Amino acid sequence: MAADIQNLSAFVWSIAEILRGDFKQSEYGKVILPFVVLRRLDCILEGSKEGVLDAAADLPDGVDDATRDMILFGAVGGNVKVYNLSRFTFDKLHGQDARQLHENLVDYITKFSGNVRDIFVDKFLFTEQLKRLNESGILWNVFERFAEIDLHPDSVSNIEMGYLFEELIRRFSEISNETAGEHFTPREVIRLIVDLLVANDDEKLTGRGIIRQVYDPACGTGGMLALTEEALKGFNDAIRVELFGQEINGESFGICKSDMLVTGHDPEQIAFGNTLTQDAHADRKFHYILSNPPYGVDWKKYREPIQAEAENLGMDGRFGAGTPRISDGQLLFLQHMISKMRDDETGSRIGIVMNGSPLFTGGAGSGESEIRRWMLENDWVEAIVALPTDLFYNTGIQTYVWLLTNRKPERRRGKVQLIDASGERFWTSMRKSLGSKRREISEEARAEIVRIYSRFLNGESGEDDVSRVFCATDFGYREIRVERPLRLNFRVDTERLARLARQKLFARQDEADRVAIEAALRSVGDDLFLNRDAFEKALSGALKSAGLKIGASIKKAILAALSERDDAADICIGKDGKPEPDTELRDHERVPMGEDWREYMMREVLPFVPDAWVDERYVDVRDREVGRVGYEINFNRYFYEYIPPRPLEEIDAEMKALEAEIVGLLKEVVA
Repeated sequence: MAADIQNLSAFVWSIAEILRGDFKQSEYGKVILPFVVLRRLDCILEGSKEGVLDAAADLPDGVDDATRDMILFGAVGGNVKVYNLSRFTFDKLHGQDARQLHENLVDYITKFSGNVRDIFVDKFLFTEQLKRLNESGILWNVFERFAEIDLHPDSVSNIEMGYLFEELIRRFSEISNETAGEHFTPREVIRLIVDLLVANDDEKLTGRGIIRQVYDPACGTGGMLALTEEALKGFNDAIRVELFGQEINGESFGICKSDMLVTGHDPEQIAFGNTLTQDAHADRKFHYILSNPPYGVDWKKYREPIQAEAENLGMDGRFGAGTPRISDGQLLFLQHMISKMRDDETGSRIGIVMNGSPLFTGGAGSGESEIRRWMLENDWVEAIVALPTDLFYNTGIQTYVWLLTNRKPERRRGKVQLIDASGERFWTSMRKSLGSKRREISEEARAEIVRIYSRFLNGESGEDDVSRVFCATDFGYREIRVERPLRLNFRVDTERLARLARQKLFARQDEADRVAIEAALRSVGDDLFLNRDAFEKALSGALKSAGLKIGASIKKAILAALSERDDAADICIGKDGKPEPDTELRDHERVPMGEDWREYMMREVLPFVPDAWVDERYVDVRDREVGRVGYEINFNRYFYEYIPPRPLEEIDAEMKALEAEIVGLLKEVVA
């Protein structure tokens, strides 16, 4: 962020001090951010004010809204799609009686064109904040400070305005313990995603008459959209870029839509609402789709419509591949983005930044694994880049950029490139931390990551050993269920009879029946039986001799109480004539995708447990083959570098030195 923008941010931030005492810290942003937007629009519209008022006076009676807007937008000039029909500007308001400021400001705000009026009134709830400021007696003080700021595009570019908004949001979120990362993504991360998305699109973006539609389903203040347009225009200034987005946070939506208004984009293409439950662009597909959805945010309150879509529409809907656990909706956003890919020659490219959970959370058959399976088996995942930690304002966790496309070049088909850009060569420390953000990706490091990606490197040299290329099937496996036979010994002794007495089913029997059964059991003797059939025969004989008949459930309770697992005992055989499995010894093995599970058992299991077998009833729900299919992507498995522990002598010497230092400090305290 440039020094002049930092100074501007500090000045705007200082205005918040006026609110102290009358507003809570968590409410500062509700006043300052709308005022910034208002001042920006005022600076843009001031020069065309008289022309717009004249054009409005000349409008014929009965003109419809669309025609009126078209005429007045034209009177503003340029690509700006906003006008204001109030006679006031900030300059004129400053010259009015301070006692009339509240009334005049409300007049000013409510006479914006409808697309902006709704932002201030419905999303920012700004008229309510103005009322509070007026009643607190500080409205003039706040307004006067904002009137000093020059936010005309000639002084502050659109990109710089984005920096200003995001810096203010970060500060307001910090003091109110909110999550700044829900609103925006660091600019160097966005630039990396955009560079990766367009890295191999040279030919597609060259020439005239090129149109590209860009979409962000969680657009926040619009940073990703703005920087994507900047990159595409930088590549080919003749490209027409159309921006689309949706945002659930009212303030962020207001800022993003305001930015679209003043930069000549159609503001109606930025929608308000929950993308996962109310897709505002349901019938559209896009060339570039990118996003930074919230991490680890549960979707419990949206569960019903999402699961209904998944169940009722299946693969014809957005969530047919599966639904992740309720505590994290990142993979819901990714599925939604995939549903927006164009099915034409150009196809689409997706860039999304997520934490590590979507890589490996969930075992075979889980929602997460099935979503990964769907993406990898459709060959959409092109590359995944591990980013350095401490890049984001609200969290220091590891994050990853996923790149997907439905038009892979020939050399990438069936392949996935993993890039570990988390090492020191890819980040630099910041001179001053911003929240949890202590590191940043320099332009040189960003160019290096893009080079590694675009050249499709596969660890050809020591310099590029941070990149590995895998077959998509390398991340898949079949989870087979391995059973071991049940081996039990049986004995009638005091300890085991006490165990039987504690069985709820047995304890519910009449006392006379319990006494009679126990007496019959004691008649068996205290010999150790290593064969269940032999013990059952002895048990039946004892009960028959005592004239007792018991139900199957009581017999089951007796066998459970009088038995113990014993490796020396005979295998228990079920009614089907096959060995009965011991559920306590049950295990699951992961067989690499493409390998025969029988060969795997012969090599990895049977040499160690020769009595084991595979439960062939444990099958995949989709292909009905033995074993459930699972997919996971474990970066540590491919990029882990072993660092040997320090010698014990070195650690011991260090501990002794620390002990001596502590003793010295204690002596100073005592003295």
